[in-house]
Amino acid sequence: MKNASVVSFFLLLGLIYFSFYSLMPQTISSLTAPEVEFSTERALIPLKEISKAPHYVGTAENKRVREFLIQSLQDLGLSPETQQGYVLNERRGRMNQPVNIIAKIKGSEAGKALLIFSHYDSALTPSFGTSDAGSGVVAILESLRAYQASGKQPKNDIIILFTDAEEVGLVGAKLFVRSHPWAKNIGLALNFEARGSGGPSSMIVETNQGNKNLIKGFVEANPEFPVASSLLYSVYKMLPNDTDSTILREEGDIDGLFFAFIDDHFDYHTAGDNFERMDRNSLEHQGSYLMPLLHYFADADLEQVKSEEDYVYTNFPLLKMIAYPFSWVMPSTCVAILLFIGILFFGFRKGKLKWRSILKGSVPFLSAVFGALFVGLYGWSSLLKLYPHYQEILHGFTYNGHAYIALFVSLSLAIAWFMYAKFQKEITAANLFVSPLLIWLLINIFLAIYLKGAAYFILPFYCALCSFWLLLKQEKTNPILHWVLAIPAVVLFSPLIQTFPVGLGLKTIVISTVFTVLLFGLLLSFLSGYTYKKYLAQGFLVLALVFFGLAHHTSDFNEDRKKPNSLMYFQDLEAQKAYWLTYDTILDDWTSSYLGTEPKTAATVVTSAAKSKYNSGYTFAADAPAKAIPHYQSRLIRDTLVGDQRTVTFKLIPEKKANVLRLYVDQEITFTSLAFNGQAVEKNLSYTESNNRLLTFYVYEMDALEVSYTITQDLQPTFTLLEYSFDLMDNPWVEMKTRTNRMMPKPFVFNDALVIKQIITPHRNALE
Repeated sequence: MKNASVVSFFLLLGLIYFSFYSLMPQTISSLTAPEVEFSTERALIPLKEISKAPHYVGTAENKRVREFLIQSLQDLGLSPETQQGYVLNERRGRMNQPVNIIAKIKGSEAGKALLIFSHYDSALTPSFGTSDAGSGVVAILESLRAYQASGKQPKNDIIILFTDAEEVGLVGAKLFVRSHPWAKNIGLALNFEARGSGGPSSMIVETNQGNKNLIKGFVEANPEFPVASSLLYSVYKMLPNDTDSTILREEGDIDGLFFAFIDDHFDYHTAGDNFERMDRNSLEHQGSYLMPLLHYFADADLEQVKSEEDYVYTNFPLLKMIAYPFSWVMPSTCVAILLFIGILFFGFRKGKLKWRSILKGSVPFLSAVFGALFVGLYGWSSLLKLYPHYQEILHGFTYNGHAYIALFVSLSLAIAWFMYAKFQKEITAANLFVSPLLIWLLINIFLAIYLKGAAYFILPFYCALCSFWLLLKQEKTNPILHWVLAIPAVVLFSPLIQTFPVGLGLKTIVISTVFTVLLFGLLLSFLSGYTYKKYLAQGFLVLALVFFGLAHHTSDFNEDRKKPNSLMYFQDLEAQKAYWLTYDTILDDWTSSYLGTEPKTAATVVTSAAKSKYNSGYTFAADAPAKAIPHYQSRLIRDTLVGDQRTVTFKLIPEKKANVLRLYVDQEITFTSLAFNGQAVEKNLSYTESNNRLLTFYVYEMDALEVSYTITQDLQPTFTLLEYSFDLMDNPWVEMKTRTNRMMPKPFVFNDALVIKQIITPHRNALE
């Protein structure tokens, strides 16, 4: 039996490895793959062209990529068209003029159309947009090529959409769903995205109704490596996440499935999102989804996609997907309660369970849970004090993030093994098992009521109940049998331990530490029988130290792990002063060469500081030489008075290329009407001192901005204009030093920009 315990331990390690290994392809398809099949190596050819340079909205590189994609679609025998127009997002106060690329494969029947889409613009930070979302674009191009090679004509129209300006407010998707006639007849949308540069691609559902028919169709399409769960679906619906799929669902009631890989999150929206760093297996995974889905939904009845019923679902090795109705959740939970109570009675009647032993046996489990909770809550904040430069990585997942996950998991397991080593011979496995089972039962009851998408957690619990019964039924049980019953828990829960801190940042590592101990408790039917618990505790403590050493060794920045930093040249035309500004909390040699060793606090010189996705404002400032830099000029177009209502129109005209304009009103005011380039503001017409930003305008080429408003005649508002051009590192007015190869522009903030601030006074002093 001792040998069986050793075997079960190594089988457990192998099962954990398999739970990750089975999530995605481990090899990629070659150039010699059959013409009717997806080939990652073929897809890499256009991807390299797309990601040669950053291509954010409104730039020459954005236009180059657009022309390349149009030609690529033409090479497939399609007739692509472009869609261009202004879109105003009132909720976020943003406006843009995106240029979408649209094509269609005509179907043989007149049903609903299938939309496959991605976005082709890159993030505003100098990101090359390889993964986000060049990978999605080329997955579509290669899948279309393979589909066309099959000679099939689909029953449904297949619409191909490459949206622009996704990175600045999902604007291209808004333009398509609001203005394009094809959007009115779409039955299902498949969207391909990325939020990192590697890892498995997960499927998320977008629907205003139930997911039943979407999940049924996904299962019937039979992708080879499905990674999907209703837990992620339920959590996603509760979070303020926005993707192009969200826009189609909210504004067009278009159901969708979107697929995104999120690992290597440290590359997201950075210069690290490039051709060399993207995981080829992740692209293979996207292709392994799209090919079967394209063939299936091109011929499916898309009129039947919508449903009022929701399904619980999860991926599972070999079975691929497990799915069942929400209506099963409460009955299955009630049955689990009855079974747990019944097995308890059976154990007490046989004399194998004793209240005193159960209570004593709960001590190591609860101690381990609270120990893991403490480690998770305070461990990461302590590491930030030890390594303060991690704060420069705004999205919270460091280059050595996986080593830290392994460190915290190992430390949690060391705590658990140490606690149970104290009860090596005092309490039987059955009595030790009661407390973890009770906690898991309570978790499942909570999920059944409040988070039904995670109700598949009941499946490993049923297996654990079987193990519990075997412990009570048999005098001696084989650990291998309990290992078999532990398979659902290990393969379903092990990847989740990594997923949460990868997707949400290392600040959520407490989820991983507590979940590790909870999973440990679910496996106690055979783990508690190990006689070498003390050595396992010591071993995992040593392993935690090894991972800490590895994380420390890779904690600094170098050519492969570049330090994100920021610098802006800010010129105030009214004050006739200029400043260097940064968002960084810790200055490096490059930023210090401009800001000095004793920079000012930025708030003392700049009041209209841009905020970022992660609420990062300017931190430090230093005086800079004022330069005569061309900027937008204001021209009054009309100023009329009708009754007591004054209507003013002025135009901001560029003297040089700019990327973003931000317009603020300098007093508390309520407009009677307000419009930008003819796009009327319908709701947000009142502004206060703390909420005074009228618009963020992402400039297309050399676009002008026309502002028209109506107010009561006694008001004479002035406006502040901030003009951003992302050419600080390559401009003729301010001489710049290049960053070292250990540095890169900081993401999620306006960066490497010339910023010109000016006051706009459009009204006349007196009406003629």
